[in-house]
Amino acid sequence: MKTAIVTASYAPDFERCKLLCETIDRFVTGYTRHYILVEHRDVPLFRQLEGPRRIVVDENDLLPAWIKPFPDPLSFGRRRIWLSPRTMPLRGWHVQQFRRIAIAAHADDDAFFYVDSDVVFLRPFDCGSNWHGDILRLFRRDGDLLRPAAGDQRIWSEEAGRLLGIEPVSPAGHDYIGTLIAWRRDALLSMCSHIEKLSGRHWIAAIGRQRRFSECMIYGRYADEVLMTSGHYHDNAEFCRVFWVAPAPTEEEFLAFVEAMTSEQVAIGMQSFIGFDTARLRKLVNT
Repeated sequence: MKTAIVTASYAPDFERCKLLCETIDRFVTGYTRHYILVEHRDVPLFRQLEGPRRIVVDENDLLPAWIKPFPDPLSFGRRRIWLSPRTMPLRGWHVQQFRRIAIAAHADDDAFFYVDSDVVFLRPFDCGSNWHGDILRLFRRDGDLLRPAAGDQRIWSEEAGRLLGIEPVSPAGHDYIGTLIAWRRDALLSMCSHIEKLSGRHWIAAIGRQRRFSECMIYGRYADEVLMTSGHYHDNAEFCRVFWVAPAPTEEEFLAFVEAMTSEQVAIGMQSFIGFDTARLRKLVNT
């Protein structure tokens, strides 16, 4: 079974994405290609990262022509906003979710292994390990939405239920949001068709009617509650240890963070908003 790596990125994360690519080349095996999905204006910048198995994909080749990015006047043009007559005004993190789904209609791999720009691999990893024969790993935190402070995850689950025509929140309360997760191409394509059949709209128009959604929750609930887990097996192992909270760690804190990685964790994620300098991260990773 063929597995491609997919990273949705943008210009401010270029150096982080470059470091990710370096560590993929060093540690990761078992994949066919690495697709980097970016806005049209960022394509020339990211072309520097292309290689025999690394391909930059223009979002214009993934998304319909009726959704377009513009400078956001509320941020004096520093940020981007995606506008269309069929959706709410959307931010880049919304559109990155669309790209991650849309790659299924662009590439013919059997599965996509999603890796964010702020991830760095520190240990060997075989993408083929997501497969048990022709059954793909579905990351799931069982019952996580039943905790008192489920927050946005519960809202995202409710929206997924509306889109998929199932109950707003599964009584089981599973959460499917994670870093380094894999989705089946055939399931993505059937999920988009399912949403379009129920809504009578293009799947992006259906999802983009709201601003609070999660592609991970939509796919996870579709795989579990519409496909009835066909083609998937469940696993709650988290392959990536993520540093979420500002301020950025000191060198000692970073080393302790890495030291605390569990045996199944092969990568770390340093969220861009904590302000951890990429050059400093590269130096620490390569020591």
